[in-house]
Amino acid sequence: MKVYVNIENKNWKKYKIDFEKIANAAVSAEHKDAEVSITLVDDKTIRKLNREYRGFDKPTNVLSFELGDDVLLGDIFISLDTVKKEADAENISVSEHTAHMIVHGILHLQGFDHLTDQEAKIMESKEIKILKKLGYKNPYADEDIVCCDESCCPGKFITKLKNIKIRENGFWQYVLYAVFGGIASFGFAPFYLWMLFTLGVGGAYYLTIKQTKHVSFMKSWLITFPFGAFYGMFMFWWVLNSIYVVPELARQFAIWTIPGLLGIGLICGIILSLPFAVIRYVKRKPAPRAILFTATWMFVLWLREWIFTGFPWNPVSNITMHFPMVANSMAMWGALGLTFVIIGLVASLVEILKNKKCKSCWVIFLMFVSLFVVGCVYGYHNMKKIDNVNMDNLPLIRIVQPAESAVYKMPKTRAEAQQQADQKVRDLFVWATADKTNKPDIIVYPETTYPYVVVDDKFPLSHILNTNVVMGVNHYADGKMYNSMVVANKSGVIDNLYSKSHLVPFGEYRPFGDIIPTPGQLEAGNGPELIVINTQRGDFVFAPAICYEIIFSDSLIPNRITPNAIINITNDTWFGLTPGVFQHLDMVKRYAIESGVPVIRANYSGISAFVASDGKVESWMPVGQNGSLDGFVWGAHEALYRRLGRNLWMMIILAFSIIASISISVFQKKD
Repeated sequence: MKVYVNIENKNWKKYKIDFEKIANAAVSAEHKDAEVSITLVDDKTIRKLNREYRGFDKPTNVLSFELGDDVLLGDIFISLDTVKKEADAENISVSEHTAHMIVHGILHLQGFDHLTDQEAKIMESKEIKILKKLGYKNPYADEDIVCCDESCCPGKFITKLKNIKIRENGFWQYVLYAVFGGIASFGFAPFYLWMLFTLGVGGAYYLTIKQTKHVSFMKSWLITFPFGAFYGMFMFWWVLNSIYVVPELARQFAIWTIPGLLGIGLICGIILSLPFAVIRYVKRKPAPRAILFTATWMFVLWLREWIFTGFPWNPVSNITMHFPMVANSMAMWGALGLTFVIIGLVASLVEILKNKKCKSCWVIFLMFVSLFVVGCVYGYHNMKKIDNVNMDNLPLIRIVQPAESAVYKMPKTRAEAQQQADQKVRDLFVWATADKTNKPDIIVYPETTYPYVVVDDKFPLSHILNTNVVMGVNHYADGKMYNSMVVANKSGVIDNLYSKSHLVPFGEYRPFGDIIPTPGQLEAGNGPELIVINTQRGDFVFAPAICYEIIFSDSLIPNRITPNAIINITNDTWFGLTPGVFQHLDMVKRYAIESGVPVIRANYSGISAFVASDGKVESWMPVGQNGSLDGFVWGAHEALYRRLGRNLWMMIILAFSIIASISISVFQKKD
């Protein structure tokens, strides 16, 4: 073992002590190639360290700082003042007592402690044997205590943590994975604690690469399962809030709350733990391992677009929404690419912290830093694209946000239903015409706003309003019910009708038949299309999106045509003020950046908003507030990401990962 001695107090120079010999006598065979730093100080310095790291405002003899690294074992600080005082009291030489402090410190760095009587007995026994080999007497013969207040061991928590990690398949290993998964979820809206996401993913990654015992892939998946399970449950628990919004539904479906939460945990544990399971099973050197982990995470994000009907909610890229330049790098490589960069930075940084002298780890880290910088430069360029746009002759859009309780929409009798429907139409008219200062060219109402089922091409409300209307309705045709968006002109005729194609499982259709009850059974529409509305200021072309259809990349704009905007109608009443409402808005911002197209978002209960093509929310209405919001949209352009598409970017990133992994493997042979 290499021993580096730093003399900060010059009085230590008078004592001839072979620090390297003593330290090597105390180190185990598995740490023979490790390194340790011994710093020789005085009481003033060690008191400051003791106060800062242990909360003991007094000097002590030795402090051990365990780094949790296989190569860099840790740091030891020894105070001459206290050692000399204790040596005089015990009637031994300073050199002999210093030897004891070195042995004591080295054992701490290897995981030994004396918090309990049993631990103390084991540790003292080892110290006695080591010191005897060095020619020193038993330091505990007179029941002397090296550090009775435990203040010499500020690294004991790290040591304990390390011991827990090494105990593979132990209880605390699974607990740590669960904790790391839970805290990682706080990187997203409305918290945006990106540091917790970094800590959670980085901690789970470190926990995984510290395990050495080879196990099967299924066992690897089981070991890392708690991360994905708790990461998913903490992110998606709000979905189950919908059960309790309407009392009638709550009485029927409340029993499914716990099974639903467990189901979320099961599915997320299987899917989101995959990157950790891969690096746990596939043994690679540090740098290629970081690339493998990153590429697998990106693959999982792509996979979530398809599996179980698809739910690519909260890509890692969304933790950057408070950093517009970073978030706008998605205009170049999408959520896939930005996720690749972020995860790559986290994984390579952990590898560096674990293996500081690994040159190839630094190469990979700098590679991801370079990609991060390139993305930010492109992001800045994307943000500037919408500046200096001619704002003349833009159609005025009015969003109406009813913000009524869902309970209001569940009448008990047919007569009550008719009465409520008539009142609802009157309310829709009042909210849309409350602002008399401007006449809108288009009025946009949210998903499922219209209280009647549409069965023909008549839409009287748009005729009454004397303008173009976009509204969410239930549409019935050929014996099937659809969740639809109608586009009606001022004559009261429906010009276009778009039906939602990406339905919500268990909410809008039964994926498993009648095994699990579902409130509705709707029919899917035909997919993406562009709709043209004729206004006095010219044609307005938009891509329709109902509810969470907007979370799927490349799902809305066909044939590389750039519309003026995306109109996204939705109803988040079911989720109240839970994180899901704010995360849904972030998914809208992400799509605007990826596509280069602004979004008009009408939400039944909020948040309704005008979102620019750089993801900036130009104006919005908060949750629970009814009324209207006027605005314009501009700056639509074809972002590079939309030009290439999600699947092509997937192949580019995979190819880049393979080339980088091969190149770094060649480099490592020279490392």
